[in-house]
Amino acid sequence: MATYFTEPSRTFSEFLLVPGYSSKECMVDNVSLKTPVVKFKKGEKPALEMNIPLVSAVMQAVSDDKMAVALAKEGGISFIFGSQTIENQAAMVARAKAYKAGFVMSDSNISPESTLQDILDLKARTGHSTAAVTTDGTAQGKLVGLVTSRDYRISRMERDMKVKEFMTPLDQLICAPEGTTLKEANNIIWDNKINQLPILDAEGRLQYLVFRKDYDSHKENTNELLDSQKRYVVGAGINTRDYKERVPALVEAGADILCIDSSEGYSEWQKMTLDWVRETYGDSVKIGAGNVVDAEGFRFLAECGADFVKIGIGGGSICITREQKGIGRGQASAVIEVAAARDEYFKETGIYIPICSDGGIVYDYHMTLALAMGADFIMLGRYFARFDESPTNRVNINGNYMKEYWGEGSARARNWQRYDMGGDAKLSFEEGVDSYVPYAGSLHDNVNLSLKKVKSTMCNCGVLSIPELQQKAKITVISTTSLVEGGAHDVLLKDSGNYKS
Repeated sequence: MATYFTEPSRTFSEFLLVPGYSSKECMVDNVSLKTPVVKFKKGEKPALEMNIPLVSAVMQAVSDDKMAVALAKEGGISFIFGSQTIENQAAMVARAKAYKAGFVMSDSNISPESTLQDILDLKARTGHSTAAVTTDGTAQGKLVGLVTSRDYRISRMERDMKVKEFMTPLDQLICAPEGTTLKEANNIIWDNKINQLPILDAEGRLQYLVFRKDYDSHKENTNELLDSQKRYVVGAGINTRDYKERVPALVEAGADILCIDSSEGYSEWQKMTLDWVRETYGDSVKIGAGNVVDAEGFRFLAECGADFVKIGIGGGSICITREQKGIGRGQASAVIEVAAARDEYFKETGIYIPICSDGGIVYDYHMTLALAMGADFIMLGRYFARFDESPTNRVNINGNYMKEYWGEGSARARNWQRYDMGGDAKLSFEEGVDSYVPYAGSLHDNVNLSLKKVKSTMCNCGVLSIPELQQKAKITVISTTSLVEGGAHDVLLKDSGNYKS
């Protein structure tokens, strides 16, 4: 006979936190969001921790090397998407690991034979006002000039004018040689009152740009997540098909942690993958698994050797698995049950396995609820897709700036490995959609705002750390009418611009 769950499948929106006693120590500046990423034994420290409880989803539209650097600067981890060739993914990991703080590889590049219209299109696509002009139009071509917004006037120039006619040529630029330190670069910028400094190799090829505006932001990154060699911590997604080829390439590229990217983690395919990683690398390679939505699935992956377990099926904003297949579970219910299973496993074995809540986050306060319910960290897709640092295009839709965002199960991504159940090597039907999300600006500003809300709520609960929140939180189920009562109601808002999550 089928097993029936007596409790409804609940989402985060059906719960609220009840305030606890707040001492005078409960101030936002005193709250620590440090959290474990991989399993550890009682009394020991985990081999990998994060300074904030946020990771970016293993998705084409979310996590590339640029996102990896941006999120590591804030203290989190990006899992670079695996639905690409092994060589391309390994190259992304290598670029993120090789990134030097303050030294930016140019992603707005153009050739001298291009036109003003090409410059305008490039600016609209990337949002950057500075473009490097190289002989071949690539990021590491031979530098011949720079174009900034001061080099052209749209109202006075023809759109077909060549870049070489209005760019600032190399002989008028101040540059520095490869090997220049960040301190030296910043001194050159300030002494010469310039906004950017190209770093060139001996042959004149562009290596990096150092920007004046990055100086202050670099000093602000007190939470940046670094490895033992002072490089940014980078994650990568893998599948259960080509792991014997993909994992070695990612390890060689420097990936700090891997994650099996699958819509269904309670499977023999995941056990085979984990077994191979353990047999090949022992515990030296850290790897998470998932996704699961109940205690049974968690126990299975824990016993298979997963370093962390990911929770969630069908809760993502672009995921239609529940509609297509009728399978999944409300994210709050899933987190609550898996967290209880994690705690029980810890009592039995003395091994703590972190859990990651993946999907179902609509508002910022849902992050706090997920943590209070037992999640050690949260994986986000739509949230990060909105920012400058995501790899998708920024477009104008009906007068509003949006970013493209599509699911791995969509016809656009066609990531059949994520939904693989051992059949043909193809995506039989869609389990995701292609969409837009409102453009939100920089990752730094938005993450800081979201985490200030999380910290503030934790202070309301009378706690100063995530483990303390999980132990002391008081959570209540709410009715639909109390949900209405909790928002602005019975008034006409003058400006709803600030009334958003």
